[in-house]
Amino acid sequence: MSTPNIVFAIETSCDETATAVVNVAERRILAQSIYSQIPEHAPYGGVVPELASRAHLERLPHLCTRTLEQANLSWSDIDAIAATVGPGLTTALVVGATFAKTLAVGLGKPFLATNHIEGHALSPLLAEGTDAFAQSFLTEGQPYLLLLVTGGHTQLILVESVGRYTQLGTTADDAVGECFDKIGKLLNLPHPAGPQIEKLARVGYPQAITLPHPKTENPLNFSFSGLKTAVREYLTKNPTTNPADLAASFQSTVAIILARKTAAAIKASGVQHVVVAGGVAANATIRQALIDVCQNHAVTFTAPPLILCTDNAAMIAYAAGLRAHAHLTTGSLSTRVLPRWPLEAMAS
Repeated sequence: MSTPNIVFAIETSCDETATAVVNVAERRILAQSIYSQIPEHAPYGGVVPELASRAHLERLPHLCTRTLEQANLSWSDIDAIAATVGPGLTTALVVGATFAKTLAVGLGKPFLATNHIEGHALSPLLAEGTDAFAQSFLTEGQPYLLLLVTGGHTQLILVESVGRYTQLGTTADDAVGECFDKIGKLLNLPHPAGPQIEKLARVGYPQAITLPHPKTENPLNFSFSGLKTAVREYLTKNPTTNPADLAASFQSTVAIILARKTAAAIKASGVQHVVVAGGVAANATIRQALIDVCQNHAVTFTAPPLILCTDNAAMIAYAAGLRAHAHLTTGSLSTRVLPRWPLEAMAS
């Protein structure tokens, strides 16, 4: 089998239904479509797996057709079909993986099983204006530091090469995205809470309320449970607090914590480049805090465009293609979904 270059991918790990076509060698997204299931889940204040799976199944046929048409391609132009097989919600993963496997069999194309987190880890390479960064990593073998911030993960990872990842720090309890969601519920904000908190914080005073910076035994680990508890207790004692001030103070505290941990990881790893990825990476306050840290430490910084921060299929297509180009394991039709699939397991 020749190395696949034009990769069509499906992403259904949680509550976004996404498809994309990527030219791997050129690091170019030919087309992508994303359907966010916010309307389906908003009434329940969080993601309902059964509703997510049903929405994926309903939307995938149309999204696949639309994406292929937008790329001005036919199925014969596609070299391989990729899909997220983990980590994520089991039933949601099954829908996307089964759909992709069926496509692969029907079209006689290879199937590439892909890790959702590896997609996030490599997604900054798809950002425009990153030629120098991409060359340093892909050609010259220069590692970079990844701050991964999603609803389920908060990690500092040394990305040494495609397939080689070393976890430097992780969360001891809540992920940062999960913490945003819980604070949003305390403030009676609609789901998803992250964008709502950021919007509310724009009219608040970040120094209005002093919140704790939880300590961890490993200086590169995170802990957000105590911060969540502190916010809840503050609201209980101060029920008339200005919600905008609390949102701004909370968001500022999170940004400071992430920036300080990232600074410590830069020193510990000696990297010359830092990237941030994941849904929470869309937060402008957090991005600016990271930009400031990187400038202070004379290292370069890359953040993917907002459309690549959320769950998307372009990062899945690209990660799958890069693994194939590196002659690493890409899975097969017999690969099962893996609701838990740590990034460190991707070396083979």
